[in-house]
Amino acid sequence: MKYDDDKRIVMTLDAGGTNFVFSAIQGNKEVAGPLRLPSNAHDLEKCLDTIIEGFTQLQSKLEQKPAAISFAFPGPADYPNGIIGDLVNLPGFRGGVALGPMLESLFNVPVFINNDGDLFVYGEAIAGLLPQVNETLKSAGSPKQYKNIFGVTLGTGFGGGMVSNGELFLGDNSAGFEIWSMRNKLHLDSFAEEGASIRGVKGTFARIDGIDIKDAPEPCDIFDIAKGKMDGNKQAAVRAFDELAEIVGDVLANTSILIDGLIVIGGGLSGASELLLPGIVAELNSKMATYSGEWVNRMESRAYNLEDDKEMDAFVKGDVIEITVPRKNNKILYDPLKRVGVGISRLGTSKAVAIGAYAFALHELSK
Repeated sequence: MKYDDDKRIVMTLDAGGTNFVFSAIQGNKEVAGPLRLPSNAHDLEKCLDTIIEGFTQLQSKLEQKPAAISFAFPGPADYPNGIIGDLVNLPGFRGGVALGPMLESLFNVPVFINNDGDLFVYGEAIAGLLPQVNETLKSAGSPKQYKNIFGVTLGTGFGGGMVSNGELFLGDNSAGFEIWSMRNKLHLDSFAEEGASIRGVKGTFARIDGIDIKDAPEPCDIFDIAKGKMDGNKQAAVRAFDELAEIVGDVLANTSILIDGLIVIGGGLSGASELLLPGIVAELNSKMATYSGEWVNRMESRAYNLEDDKEMDAFVKGDVIEITVPRKNNKILYDPLKRVGVGISRLGTSKAVAIGAYAFALHELSK
């Protein structure tokens, strides 16, 4: 799907608990915005007024009527019908709020709402990691091409989404790939998000340093402590990111064996990728034991860190050989190396969400 030259405009919104960020996208580029307004999260009427005001201001800056509104909003929700459920970050929403139908009637355009994790990976599938990797493989003469990509966002929460053959996987209950609730490898009575998030990094640091979590540094400071750029408990800082990597790697291993595609990571914590990716990839390539004590690879495919030059070269090169077609004289290329690449967002998380929202709307309109 190529929308670089598409003339249609889509108004988008990235809804957070503190701020709403409005933009207008045309041809995969921002043509208006970003416009930031406070979310008024605790008051439903004020929150709805903010959403209407944001889109109204944005539309006034456009030279043509938008083709659609498409945006990311937290769940739980019935996204296909535009109904928002009981939210944690936006507590004003309770009992089911028909946000999509309200906006459709006010602006007289189709409205599409999705989870930010889903739209993030959709943006990376359209104009980010997926096409970049495929172009690199093609330029190197590799017969390998990827059609599937799974994405996760690491920040306040732990979100995920999947795109296969240009289609975003949503599930039958708007609850596909809610990986936050998978089991936490290091704390089996807890869910993954407790360790794969900002509170996970701060919690691990606090536990090892012997302080209360409310007194723990922010992740950016913990990163600097781990790198020796700031004074503090370096052992606790390094362990905080090691545990995050192990928990995330475990979740990605469980999902990767089902998806068999590229993996892209975004969110605020992805800024610590130099500390995270080696551990994540190591967990993906780890081994597990049979009952008889034999050790086998956890995944059938080998994982590669696409941010490491040597691993990227090995990923691109593969094991390409020429084989002869039986009873024919011609030869064909064969690459028997099953592999998945793990990389950081090429667009930046916010831009990927906006591009994903834009592309999703145009894709749905084209149907």
